[in-house]
Amino acid sequence: MAARIKKGDYVIVISGRDKGKKGKVLKVIYDEKTRKPVRVIVEGVNIVVRHQRFVSESKPHGKVKKEAPIHISNVMLIDPKTGEPTRVGFKIVDGKKVRYAKKSGEVID
Repeated sequence: MAARIKKGDYVIVISGRDKGKKGKVLKVIYDEKTRKPVRVIVEGVNIVVRHQRFVSESKPHGKVKKEAPIHISNVMLIDPKTGEPTRVGFKIVDGKKVRYAKKSGEVID
């Protein structure tokens, strides 16, 4: 199954408290039953504070700020050509299924 948003993509948050922020997708979280992408972790977006217990000197401890997942419907892919939010489409190029930006027609993969 082809996902519209993948790890490493640059996205913009379109709703919620972090609306307008841009970042790179660090992780895509899939639903256990349907195996469809439901949440994403975006670099620098939806920062939360967690109280981390001491485990070792190499791991952070105390109050640790980290990114929390946000719903995949609250982000849009950034068009590589124009830098604006765009929807994602699929088409066959040279016998391979690829993603493309609907605004500019630019192939993403």
